[in-house]
Amino acid sequence: MLAPPEREPEEPLWKRLAWMAGIWAASVAVLGVVAWIIRLWIAP
Repeated sequence: MLAPPEREPEEPLWKRLAWMAGIWAASVAVLGVVAWIIRLWIAP
């Protein structure tokens, strides 16, 4: 039987949480910009 392929060690928890927080903050910022543009477009 073949041995399972060796996986790279996982990133530390703080780094994974930092990525998650960064992606969340970027998505909130993009949604805020889109909402602001729509607001300016609808009610100038």
